[in-house]
Amino acid sequence: HAEGSAYQLDLAADVTGLAQIVAQGSGTVNSGGMMTETGLTSERFYLETRTSADRFSVETRYSGGTANHFAVSPPLPENPDRVAVTAAHRRGVNDPVAAFILRGSGLDQSLCNRTMPIFTGIERFDLALSFAQMDSATSTRTGYQGPVVACAMRYVPISGHFNSSEITAYLRDNQRMMAWFAPLGNTGFFIPYRVLIGTSFGDLSMVLTSIQ
Repeated sequence: HAEGSAYQLDLAADVTGLAQIVAQGSGTVNSGGMMTETGLTSERFYLETRTSADRFSVETRYSGGTANHFAVSPPLPENPDRVAVTAAHRRGVNDPVAAFILRGSGLDQSLCNRTMPIFTGIERFDLALSFAQMDSATSTRTGYQGPVVACAMRYVPISGHFNSSEITAYLRDNQRMMAWFAPLGNTGFFIPYRVLIGTSFGDLSMVLTSIQ
C-alpha cells in the first residue's frame, strides 16, 4: 500500500564509550527516496562527520537505482592504489541507510535472503545477508523489546576501496558481522535493532535507542 510513497530518514550519532579511543565526534546521516515492494530506494544520501578539528561530508544522488552524482568534501586525493569506480558499478545500487530498511512478509529467516548492493559516494560493495537465528531483544534501555531475526553479513568490496587497505581486507574476511532486525510496528518494514562487527580489539556494536 505504500509503494510510490516518499520517505525521509534522519539519523544522528555520537561516539561514546571505548569507541572514543579511536574516534571522538558526532555525525549526521540523511536518506530520502521512495518506498518499494522490497524496502526503500534512495534518491539522495548525505553523510557528515565532525570532530574538533575536521569536517567530512559525502553527498550522493540516485535515479532509478543509478548513482548519477556524488561529491566528497574535502575531495579524495588521487591514488593509483584505489580501485576505480566504473559507471557499471554505479547502477543497481542503494545507499547504506536505505538498504538496511527491509520489507517482507514477516519476521522470519526470509528477511535475510538478500544481497544489498551499496554505493556510498565513495565505495561500491555488496553486503550479503544469510539467516543466523531467531532472537529476542529484552533490554529496557533500548528502543525496542521483542522478537528479532539475526542475519549474518559478509562484506564484498567491489570498487572505491584501496587495494592495500587493512580495513577493507579485515572486513572482507570478517566472520563476525551481524545485523538484528525488528518490525517497525505493523508497517511491513523491518529496521536494524542492532549491528555488530567483531574486531580484534573487541566488538563494535550499534543499538537502536529511539525512533522519532
